[in-house]
Amino acid sequence: MLTVIGCGNLNRCDDAVGVIIAQKLQDIFKDKKLTDLHIYDCGTAGMEVMFQARGSTKLIIIDACSTDSEPGTIYKVPGQELEELPEASYSLHDFRWDNALAAGRKIFKEEFPEDVTVYLIEAENLGLGLEISPILKDSVEKVIDYIQQEINDFYPKVNRE
Repeated sequence: MLTVIGCGNLNRCDDAVGVIIAQKLQDIFKDKKLTDLHIYDCGTAGMEVMFQARGSTKLIIIDACSTDSEPGTIYKVPGQELEELPEASYSLHDFRWDNALAAGRKIFKEEFPEDVTVYLIEAENLGLGLEISPILKDSVEKVIDYIQQEINDFYPKVNRE
């Protein structure tokens, strides 16, 4: 099973890129007959990421980042490099997807995917708003293309219509 998860907040401009990409991929693959392809918009729910990833062979996560690099820069990072156990907290709002990777591996063991790839797009604006910055639009399309290729590589042509 291949699972693609878009993360982010649709109300915070560029933070929405992961969700937007997941929604576009859902639309692209909705009529394809790919068994065990799951594409989710998990928003900002790290706990949801952990549960949706369970049982997958391959996991792809998409999100925005803010590293002071050029806006629109795309990073493709192995998930193991970003895993981080959560700090002790009483709030699930503090449980992010990077925490979900570490906790999911610890809790679900062999049921959690070993093959994890994270696509990050450098944000320009993380303020309140409903539109992503124009400079990110090409990056969004490139990441969609990259993930479409990963999906096509994962599934033999005989399972595709």
